[in-house]
Amino acid sequence: MRILLAEDEHSLGTWLSRALEHAGIQVEWVSDGLMADRALQHADYDALVLDLGLPGLDGHGVLQRLRERDQRLPALILTARDSLDERVRLLNAGADDFLAKPFELAELEARLHALVRRARGNEHPRLACGSLVYDGQRKQFTLQGAPLALSPRELAVLRVLVQRSGEPFSKQQILDRVFSDDEDVHPEAVEVFVHRLRKRLEGSDVRITTLRGLGYALECN
Repeated sequence: MRILLAEDEHSLGTWLSRALEHAGIQVEWVSDGLMADRALQHADYDALVLDLGLPGLDGHGVLQRLRERDQRLPALILTARDSLDERVRLLNAGADDFLAKPFELAELEARLHALVRRARGNEHPRLACGSLVYDGQRKQFTLQGAPLALSPRELAVLRVLVQRSGEPFSKQQILDRVFSDDEDVHPEAVEVFVHRLRKRLEGSDVRITTLRGLGYALECN
């Protein structure tokens, strides 16, 4: 999962970025509403975590512009004003969920996963393609009922592919979700991980196909 975090409080933004990335969620953090608006227009994310009190353009403005462009990206609002009127106003403006400050990291992580599952039409926390199953709570893949031995990077790449099985991901989209911005990784590295994963999946009902000009897709028989 790759999210955009729009939060101007430096200590909170730093902590959230590190903690969520440790939990396997790729984070791009901006501290200004105008920067958030530009990022949402030019990059691909699975969810938006949005603080309301942003400089440049406040959270209400970011959300308004997002929905005016008809972008269906799930938006979770961080708010210090957890009143009924505020929640109703934000829901009417296109918010999907709320979390009042202060909050627990585990709750934010769980709400993000739930939002992304709902956006993809899959309420169940286990992702699957044929006999390949990913259990989000255990952070483990099984294939034909047996645990699948994967390196951390292989697991991260396969988790990206299984989240939208049947749909292609380009090399750059995979890199954006697996590696942080400060890691200098060439897109060709994705080929190495895909090659290894294909070997892990040999003989099963699951395969990674190459769609020319589009990228890689996880498919099951």
